[in-house]
Amino acid sequence: MAHTDHQTMRRVLRREIAGTIGLLTDEHDFRAMRRYRSFTFSDHTAYLRQVEDLLKTRAAQGSHTTVALFDPQEYAEYCTDAGLDPDIQSSRTRFTAELATTGPTIPYDGQPLADLVPALVDEAVRQATWEYASTLLARLGACASCGEDIGRAAFVRASHFLVRILETAQQGDRHLVCSVTGTPEALVSVLHTEEDTDGATHLDEAEALEFTTVLALGLATQGPGGLVMRTSTPGAPDRVYGWRMRGEGLEPLTAGEVFDAYCTDIDSGDLISPESDVDYCVPPDLGDTGQTPGHHH
Repeated sequence: MAHTDHQTMRRVLRREIAGTIGLLTDEHDFRAMRRYRSFTFSDHTAYLRQVEDLLKTRAAQGSHTTVALFDPQEYAEYCTDAGLDPDIQSSRTRFTAELATTGPTIPYDGQPLADLVPALVDEAVRQATWEYASTLLARLGACASCGEDIGRAAFVRASHFLVRILETAQQGDRHLVCSVTGTPEALVSVLHTEEDTDGATHLDEAEALEFTTVLALGLATQGPGGLVMRTSTPGAPDRVYGWRMRGEGLEPLTAGEVFDAYCTDIDSGDLISPESDVDYCVPPDLGDTGQTPGHHH
């Protein structure tokens, strides 16, 4: 009887343990891990199928699982730095535990792996973009004239612009794209916001942080770059408008410039037929941008 009680308690405790699975999302990373003898999978498709079955089983048992992006190169570097043998399972387990707190992760909520993998890759790109933009902002240092931290001031200014852009937009869902090309690596950040029936705007905080950081970098380095927004409201045409980065501010694009940007193939330069039920227009006035907070000279 006591033995049965102990087994029951262990089963209950097992459901209290949160788990993390390090996922090899593509064939290239999978092949890189096959050089380790202790990694016994031989087929990537079969591996993904087994992972999905395990996720479903854990979910059915009431266990919470987080899926992390497993990068073989980062794993090898981690083992070298920590003095671990990369060809044993415990090293992979330790690395995966580290990913749970520092790397890109997605909680498993029963979604198909075919939906989870792209979301996980997008999360990895978002985190890498934010880290890169943050590093470049930090390297700008202090202003030689006044001593103010240029990156911090640009972030404050970018936050102000984002708030004003959302405040002046028509009701509905918004899709914003910010691109900065005047840095060693071109950066693109995307922000989605949704509006509920009470008119409240909802957005992902991590996504908003990345977007604001990229915008701040464009403002601090004075572009070139731009920001475009598309708003969607049921029963009305979508509205598309945007701004180019000019100096430390945003300069409105004309309706014709927005139309040209959306109706020209980036690679070939050929014209593309405009979408139906879409208005290409001038953005609303953001107010006195000369009084926006941030660094000014």
